[in-house]
Amino acid sequence: MIRVLLADDQAVVRAGLRTILESQADMQVIGEAADGAEALALTAALDPDVVMMDIRMPVLDGIQATRRLTESPASVRVLVLTTYGLDEYVYQALRAGAAGFLLKTDPPDRIVDAVRIVDAGDALLGPHTTRRLIERFLASPPPHAPRPTALDSLTDRELEVMRQVARGLTNREIAARLYIGEGTVKTHVARILTRLGLRDRVQVVVYAYEHGVARPGDSGPPPPQ
Repeated sequence: MIRVLLADDQAVVRAGLRTILESQADMQVIGEAADGAEALALTAALDPDVVMMDIRMPVLDGIQATRRLTESPASVRVLVLTTYGLDEYVYQALRAGAAGFLLKTDPPDRIVDAVRIVDAGDALLGPHTTRRLIERFLASPPPHAPRPTALDSLTDRELEVMRQVARGLTNREIAARLYIGEGTVKTHVARILTRLGLRDRVQVVVYAYEHGVARPGDSGPPPPQ
């Protein structure tokens, strides 16, 4: 059973999300918070698996609440759900440690799938529009930014896998594009996370664009026909 905490300052939104999620046999809404501070308190008290977090809330906004949750020892995963599909918010949510980003206009089946994806420990990097927003905001590294020495620990193949992860491709898609096995891709991703000290694929995306490993417009090798 996936235990979900809802954090949104609008009661009608929380009620709608509760209806959607509790229609699933494997999901349970265990609490509701009306602001970021309450979300932190309820997370500590109830230990949810996933927190669905709005961005604009009183007392403590969703970005700050997400950052505090992901920096805490708790293993909770944060799925940001908002009406604001702006570059700034995508970037801030991912930098804060969110495992996924959805708009409130997304269909119910996508919201349900997103909860399962982040609960399983993966990151929700699609759809294409979200990847495009990330790429646009993180188009290039800061001027004269030094190349992190940790990148030198990656092989050429691991760097290429990192570029594909940054484009939002799944392990299966990366395997097809690079003509390698899906298990090999998983091994490469695990090594990237370990060697760079990153938590998940979302952090790989941010790191890759911030440090120039991936750039918008790079298509990489074509997938097999």
